[in-house]
Amino acid sequence: MKVFERKKDGSVKIPHTFVILFLILICSVILTWLIPSGAYTRITGANGVKIVQPDQFSYIAKSYVHLWQIPTLVVKGFSSQNVLIFSTLIAGGGFHVLLKTGSIHSLIWIVVKKFGNREAIFIPLLMLICALIATTQSVTIFMAFTPILVMMARAMGFDSLTGAAIPILGGAIGFSTGTLNPSSTIVAQTIAGLPPYSGIGYRFLSLFVFWFFTALFVVHYAKKIKAHPEQSPMYDLDQTSQEMPELNGSQEPLTLRKILCLLTLVVSLSILVYGCIYWKWETQHLSIVFIWMSIIVGCIAGFSPSTTARYFVDGCKEFLATAMIIGIAKGITFVFSNAHVMDTIVHSLSLIMARIPLGARGIAMYWANLLINIPITSASGQAGAVMPIFAPLADMVGITRQTAVLAYHFGDGFCNYILPWSSALMGNLGVANIPYDRWMRFMWKIFLLWILVGSVLVFAAQMIHYGPF
Repeated sequence: MKVFERKKDGSVKIPHTFVILFLILICSVILTWLIPSGAYTRITGANGVKIVQPDQFSYIAKSYVHLWQIPTLVVKGFSSQNVLIFSTLIAGGGFHVLLKTGSIHSLIWIVVKKFGNREAIFIPLLMLICALIATTQSVTIFMAFTPILVMMARAMGFDSLTGAAIPILGGAIGFSTGTLNPSSTIVAQTIAGLPPYSGIGYRFLSLFVFWFFTALFVVHYAKKIKAHPEQSPMYDLDQTSQEMPELNGSQEPLTLRKILCLLTLVVSLSILVYGCIYWKWETQHLSIVFIWMSIIVGCIAGFSPSTTARYFVDGCKEFLATAMIIGIAKGITFVFSNAHVMDTIVHSLSLIMARIPLGARGIAMYWANLLINIPITSASGQAGAVMPIFAPLADMVGITRQTAVLAYHFGDGFCNYILPWSSALMGNLGVANIPYDRWMRFMWKIFLLWILVGSVLVFAAQMIHYGPF
């Protein structure tokens, strides 16, 4: 059985995303055989998050995950991610109903006419908006926006990667700098004994620094692709995509029905964002909003109930692969947790940290969190695992606890956008129809840029004794 097939020109054909994920599952299982099992004693904090006792680590009897358990872990992944999976399918169905009204096509015409040659304004502005929204939200919220931005970007002469980069990278910056997010900032600062939202000024400064350099990179990339489309990693797939509206003919008029459909979308997304921020809505509310949007849009467009239902089901079908990717990817996390090696990894890194030269300890803490995020992609889960250790460690090695929290934020957040088992990444790539390997051909340079920028910001925080303590 050939995993890596060859194309007619002799080059290696990248396997299907499912195959890549299963290969990672196999490698993860084998890796856990080499790492000793260990565990910290955990207690439940006042905020309900389980936190470790940093001085109570012990090695335990080795727990093995076997290769034949992989299908079981995948099914467990589907079960644990059922809300996100069904929300993805329903969002796909609702968006497809909207597409069939033609309102998005007409909107794209207007955007292209106004911003077609102004990518230096269009891209940074939308990325900043996404970054500010994601200061309190997970990037999964943008799965509803991503298909629209991809279509707009392609209509403006860019590629799918440019369109997807706007919400994914913008959202990544907003979430990863930890300005306001309760699931990461409050949990980490509470464990570290810091006042809630203290040090917010420096974190907002970090947000704008990351946004500036990332937007600069994306604008440069977009201009290059516009001038030389064949240089895009998505060139061949974009050429054959059936989802791009034909914009070479006459402009499609924006009728009253279409305007009302677009207003329904705006209202739906506004309610969703407002609900998540102020009413503490969770992922399942995405499904509720999109079901209502589908019904209302279908009525406004004049579709019969059966036609609306058929379009909805067709949209769900298109998002089925995305939903499966989310479930399969979650199985990788269960490999590490079932083998009980996560605590061992954290403990080993904490021992290494104590031996790092003083000037590099903040940076080392950032890099350590990048590594820890590989098996622990949950923001609150990583905070509960590392902050009880890194907070007192920061005291011992001469850096402030606020700097330790900043290093945790950067490490927990930015790494998620290169990991194929990250729900935030794979969900958005799935709705944009971008294979993981094509994304990484675009993303690896940005990730290195993020590591560099993050290292400088953490080093500066260490030097100014970023506090209050």
